[in-house]
Amino acid sequence: MRKKIGLVGAGQIGGTLGFYIASKEMGDVVLVDVVEGMPQGKALDTYQSTPILGSDCQLVGSNDYKDLAGCDVIIITAGVPRKPGMSRDDLLDVNRKIMEAVASQIKEHAPKAFIIVLSNPLDIMVHLLHKITGFPKSQVVGMAGILDTARFRTFVSMETGYSVEDIYCMVLGGHGDTMVPLPRYSNIAGIPFTHFMSQETIDAIVERTRKGGGEIVALLKTGSAFYAPAAAAIQMAESYIKDKKRILPCAAYLEGEYGLHNIFMGVPVVIGAGGVEKVIELDLNEDEQKMLDESADHVRRLIADLENLMG
Repeated sequence: MRKKIGLVGAGQIGGTLGFYIASKEMGDVVLVDVVEGMPQGKALDTYQSTPILGSDCQLVGSNDYKDLAGCDVIIITAGVPRKPGMSRDDLLDVNRKIMEAVASQIKEHAPKAFIIVLSNPLDIMVHLLHKITGFPKSQVVGMAGILDTARFRTFVSMETGYSVEDIYCMVLGGHGDTMVPLPRYSNIAGIPFTHFMSQETIDAIVERTRKGGGEIVALLKTGSAFYAPAAAAIQMAESYIKDKKRILPCAAYLEGEYGLHNIFMGVPVVIGAGGVEKVIELDLNEDEQKMLDESADHVRRLIADLENLMG
């Protein structure tokens, strides 16, 4: 029996996710959105590409969350995207209301699904979904670190000219300007960055990585990134569905790891058939730990803002 993958939100990321899933023949897809016609149209369009792709899977669109019943994986992209000049934090109130509705519906109709959250502000939205659903921490995760490390790897490749396949990067922390790129845990084919680039160049790439999402928002002017975020979520879903046990940087619930408690933060985790199976703790130096703590403080402030909005 094929896996069933639910996509909540039929915007740019949701539609792209559907196409990626179909092209990789990962399973059947149900695309859910409150806008009438949009999920149905995108699902049908993608379905009609499967004979050309040579992919056997079914795609349907729906405006009813009941159709998420039986999903093995649900990827949530529902929410308002950023506009130029906005930070992810500016979306807190509007996307909070959307996530409250989505989380309650998933809890009712798909209590066994592995949940991947992409909605911004990411760390707060995954916190909210976890709080509302009460699902085990292994069942809920946020997509952030894979996208941030992909941007890091891209910028390094652009600078050095070497293949992205040979570039490995690590980014911890919240999904925002306080994220913590770690050049010390990054390399090109196992060789430290300092062999190829000056410290000044590395520092500039780190800063561009932190601002990577905003750079795309400023260029697009009418929305935010969607190809790379969708590809990142697919990597997570595939590791779960195929029990690949990939070590991937994701927003996971911490209970003492890195000295942090009761908070979703970007850290390397193992994703397999058991969901988030393990958090990998890196040995951070004093400066790296300080940056991670500052990122956690920022996330905690947003959680406090969220609780104030919820009364």
